[in-house]
Amino acid sequence: MTSPQAAETSDVRVSASPLPAAGAMPPAVRRPRVRWLALRRDIPPGAYLGLAAASFALFALLYAIVTGAQLLNPVFAPSVDRIWDAARGFFGEGELWLDVRASFFRVTAGFLLSAALAVPVGVLIGSWRVAEGVVQPFTEFVRYVPVPALIPLMMVIFGIGELPKIMLIFVGTYFQLVLMVADEIRRVPYDLVQVSYTLGADRREIVRRVLVPAALPGIFDALRLCNGWAWTYLVVAELVAANEGLGYRILKFSRFLQTPKIFVYLLLLGVVGLTLDLCFRAFNQRAFRWAQTAR
Repeated sequence: MTSPQAAETSDVRVSASPLPAAGAMPPAVRRPRVRWLALRRDIPPGAYLGLAAASFALFALLYAIVTGAQLLNPVFAPSVDRIWDAARGFFGEGELWLDVRASFFRVTAGFLLSAALAVPVGVLIGSWRVAEGVVQPFTEFVRYVPVPALIPLMMVIFGIGELPKIMLIFVGTYFQLVLMVADEIRRVPYDLVQVSYTLGADRREIVRRVLVPAALPGIFDALRLCNGWAWTYLVVAELVAANEGLGYRILKFSRFLQTPKIFVYLLLLGVVGLTLDLCFRAFNQRAFRWAQTAR
């Protein structure tokens, strides 16, 4: 028979996990067998571009197969040949470039106006809780108002020229951007603020020389996202008495079920948006290399 004391001692020995001996090497960290599958690790740029091109090619192949087999109504899902024929007809005309120029001006003007006002306001409410209490609740309220519902109001206030189209894009991005910039300011560690106070900096210097520089990578990323949203509001903005523009032309084609032409303009919008997104990313990576190590 084993004594209770001995049984208790054996239970402790079994349940206790052995401690590593002093100077022993820690257990090896398990890494994925395929290096490309490591979490949040970079892959070669050529491989990244190849994967991106393959995704586009796969989608185009699947679409060609589906439309070629007429699995969808050809009125709403035209074949690749019909889309290509429509594209060739467009690129020989000046109307397409007129639409691109008009839409690019409207989106860029609305987005730049939004950025010029939203960034300082976002810095303000992200830095001072008093400003947050005054501005943020109203901003949260307005950002849930559907932008198309503001079309009659914009026409009454600004008429039917270019200004109401620009202001619709401004309203669609400004309130979102204010909150995103404020969040980036709040993400700056408060330890930096305390250290700055210790070194004798005042509040304005801390905002100008600590909070804003530390938040700039995130602010530019927020600008990239809002620029994409600005292009999504283009069709809404060009409902206001437009005679040219990519969104206006898409709406016009939809009235007559000219779906191959609609697809051409949608593809063009995607190319323009993707190009701008890549430009934002390239600028962010070059201007804020120091922030890339924190990903």
